Formats: sequence, structure tokens, C-alpha cells
Amino acid sequence: MIYGNVLRNGTYPISVSSERIFQAIAIIEYAKEIGADYVAHGSTGAGNDQIRFDLTFNVLAPHIKILTPTRDMILTREYEINYLKQHGFEADFKKMEYSINKGLWGTSIGGKETLKSDQTLPEEAYPSQLTATGEETLTIDFEAGEIAGVNGVAYTDKVKAIQAIEAIASKYAVGRDMHIGDTIIGIKGRVGFEAAGPMVIINAHKMLEKHTLTKWQQYWKDQIGTWYGMFLHEAQYLEPVMRYCEAFLESTQQSVTGRVFITLKPYHYVLVGVDSPYDLMKSEFGEYGETQTAFTAEDAKGFTKILGNAIKIHHAVQQKNQQA
Repeated sequence: MIYGNVLRNGTYPISVSSERIFQAIAIIEYAKEIGADYVAHGSTGAGNDQIRFDLTFNVLAPHIKILTPTRDMILTREYEINYLKQHGFEADFKKMEYSINKGLWGTSIGGKETLKSDQTLPEEAYPSQLTATGEETLTIDFEAGEIAGVNGVAYTDKVKAIQAIEAIASKYAVGRDMHIGDTIIGIKGRVGFEAAGPMVIINAHKMLEKHTLTKWQQYWKDQIGTWYGMFLHEAQYLEPVMRYCEAFLESTQQSVTGRVFITLKPYHYVLVGVDSPYDLMKSEFGEYGETQTAFTAEDAKGFTKILGNAIKIHHAVQQKNQQA
């Protein structure tokens, strides 16, 4: 997902959807291990998760039956809260008004505001609150596209590296947004999210790629990354073509090595720059808008004539026919 800079609709780092498939795989593998006849999940009948769990269970263990009480009984959040109250349970019912799914790659937040097109989540709905003031410099080291260090500290455990970045960035309440997209079942859906670490990581990684990959490497990576994210989001992780996408994305990362500098501020961050031995801007062939050493002025004139030749011919023919 870092290799592909995956953002659903250019916004959402598919925080929940990317985790559901692996949760489903772990559940069904354990169910097979203990010889279970049934598995269950608590998804409603109105979202994507029901598809992700059902599809994975059916593919990997079609002989195991699936129980879905929340979907079958059409249990709403309001009904569940009232049921608990009526039966004497004590809980933070105010907090229960929001559906919060927290994981390694971000947190999704759903509530009454996300059911409308003209409202946004209140500040208190976000689990991570602004606690930092001023500015802070964050550095992320990448080696072949993978996180290798945070603020100069080396990490071999990539999960711990992600958690370290999240711990630093979340204090500034960055990475918040509203995602609006088309669900697998064909209806529009809206959800809030906070993903401080993932958003900083993805954008830092993408910036490093801008410096270390060619134009066409970036272009085709964007296409494959978008498709990969779409298939993953829509419960197609087990589709064989996903292995081809992964192989392609991994092959693009050989030169994506270097350090990215980020400035964190309350509610936003700035990608300052990069330092990489593979930085294509640091070549001896020229500086954009200043000087060049790879070709002469006459070369530039000839290149411009050839580049514009097809357009020039088309324009001349159009002009001739308009005059006639």
C-alpha cells in the first residue's frame, strides 16, 4: 500500500478495508484449525464489510456456515444502545453514537453526521486530539520503498516504524478528512477518518518517488496503484491479478531510497524536501529554469520544431480548409 501510494478516490488510505481481508483470513484459518462448523461476524447489511467477510469465508472455507445476526435481524446502532440501557448496562453511550474502527493504518469514524451530505464530524468525535503546539521536524528514511528509519532511529520492524510515526504525527491532529465513495453494493457511502501516520507516510513516499523515478515510471505506478487499491477495497485481495500488481509495484522501488523531511504543525504538515543518492534533480545535466549541460541551444531549437511538427501540420490543414 505504501509502494502504490494507495488512496481511495485520492483521499482515503483504505484504513479499515485493507485490514478486514486479513482479519477474515485469520478468522477462517483458525475456524478450520479447530474444526468449527460456523463463523460469525457483526457487519450490517448496508456496508462493505459484510462482503469482505462473506466473500473471504466462502472462498477459503465454503463448507463452513456464516452467522450474521446484526444483518439478519436488521439491528441499528440506536436499537442496540436502547437495548443496553433498558437492560441496565452502564457504558459511555455518547461515545457509542459513533462507529469507530481503529487499526494500524488509521481510524474510520461514522456517525449521524456522516449520513448527511452537508455535515462534518465534530472535533470531539476524533479519537486523537490536538495536544502539540508549534512546529516539529519529522524525518522518514526509506530503503527500496520501505520505511527504514524515523528521526534518525533505525527500524527493522515496519509495524513499529508505522506506530512511531503515528505517535508523533497524531499529536498534531493531521491526516483527518471525509471520504465519499461508491460502496461495493452500489450505494454512495460517507465516512470520516483520521490517519496521521499513514497520510504522512504515503505523501512522504510519493514525494521521494517524484525525485527518484522517471515520468513514465510514476505514471504507470499511479495506474497500477489505483487499481490495486480499488480491488483491495472491494474485497478482491484473493483475485490472482493482485499478485501481478504487487510484483510490479515492488519492482518499481529499487531506487526509492532516501530521507524525507516533514514539518508538522497543528492540523497540517509540510513536505519540505528529500535527500537521496538517486535524486534525479541532483544530476549534472542541468537545473530547471537555470542552466543545462546535456544539450546546446541549437539542439533545443531542433527538438522544439520536431516536437511540434504534427500539431503544426494539423493547424496548417485546418487553416487552409477554413479559408477555402
